[in-house]
Amino acid sequence: MEDVVLNVQKRTLVGKKAKRLYSEKKVPGVFYMGNDNVTLQADEAPIRTLVGSHAAHVIKIKFEDGSEQRAVLSEVQFDPVVGKVLHFDLHGIRAGEKITVEIPVRLTGSAKGIKDGGILQQSIHRIRIHCEPDSVPEHVVVDVAELGIGDSVHVKDLKLEGIKILDNLESAIVTVVPPPTIKEETPEAAAAAAAEAPAEPEVIGKSKKAEEGAEAAPEEKAKK
Repeated sequence: MEDVVLNVQKRTLVGKKAKRLYSEKKVPGVFYMGNDNVTLQADEAPIRTLVGSHAAHVIKIKFEDGSEQRAVLSEVQFDPVVGKVLHFDLHGIRAGEKITVEIPVRLTGSAKGIKDGGILQQSIHRIRIHCEPDSVPEHVVVDVAELGIGDSVHVKDLKLEGIKILDNLESAIVTVVPPPTIKEETPEAAAAAAAEAPAEPEVIGKSKKAEEGAEAAPEEKAKK
């Protein structure tokens, strides 16, 4: 997999002053290499592109002096209201060092259980792995074509040579679950429900004036 290049500049604004970078559409960040760290800044657009990508990437950081360093984008902070990138962290990769990254899971095929009314549910969308930087795949493909109702593909079913999977191997990645059942009401159940239904309130009596008015009406008609 080819490295993605991210152009960065060493940052002089630190602390609260780093917020001034937002007006220039730049983002403050930190590059970690062992016990050392370097404060950086970079354009927001390429960082947003990296985060939104459906592939895992080893990044090649390119400094202003032309020097380069391989790294992984380990953390990105976003504004919860407007969604802009607030900060990013990069961890450098030493020669011969293995790295831990997350790679996306892609499903392929149409599960046969869907034709029988089943519903395809994907529980895991990314897998954590540990491997050589050059062995990081862009994604892992899971074929669901042969899944019937009740069938699942688990993490342990993935075949990734030379790569250690760090997630729980027994976790289900995708499952075809049965369709929801609609319980039909039987005549017996309907009769029981009707028997338990509250009776309509009984009118105890009419008001005295209403009764007197009703009695007076016939007398008036008789006089006429």
